[in-house]
Amino acid sequence: MIEVGSILVSEDLIKEEFVCNLGKCHGACCIEGVSGAPLQQDELAMLQAIYPKVKSYMTEKGIAAVEEFGTHVTDLDGDLTTPCVDGNKECAYVTWENGITKCAIEKAHQNGEISWKKPISCHLYPIRTTVYPEFEVLHYDRWHICHSACSLGKELKVPVYAFLKEPLIRKYGQEWFDELEESAAMM
Repeated sequence: MIEVGSILVSEDLIKEEFVCNLGKCHGACCIEGVSGAPLQQDELAMLQAIYPKVKSYMTEKGIAAVEEFGTHVTDLDGDLTTPCVDGNKECAYVTWENGITKCAIEKAHQNGEISWKKPISCHLYPIRTTVYPEFEVLHYDRWHICHSACSLGKELKVPVYAFLKEPLIRKYGQEWFDELEESAAMM
């Protein structure tokens, strides 16, 4: 682990390589797993506020899940997440384009209907955060469905943190990211 500001960063984010390869995985991270996307407390009101504008991009099943369970749920571990279709299948906010999952929230953002891009956990993936009272830890979440992203990252020689520059700056700021880059250069 390296310390960047008050954040502990797994060295895997610097040493490992990753570039999403939607043509190969088809966005499997949005449809596989045991619960929806992790949410932060401050994102709950945002989801509720944007839902009317995002709804037109969602599938019928996604809309039904939100109408039944709400714009967010608490999973079996007590974590706040997006609701899922059919219990624990795809995220309710998934939409499909040519057999590839896309995010209805992000589509509404891209079309200028909302200013919020998507939950930060989705934007940061495959980085996951663990929050403790005194600090946060960023770690690399390895998952078999991302094998093609690891291969493409190696081919293009793009470290995980570099691929996720935009969401890392969104979450922690440019100054923090610059410090992370300096630490990476020294390794």
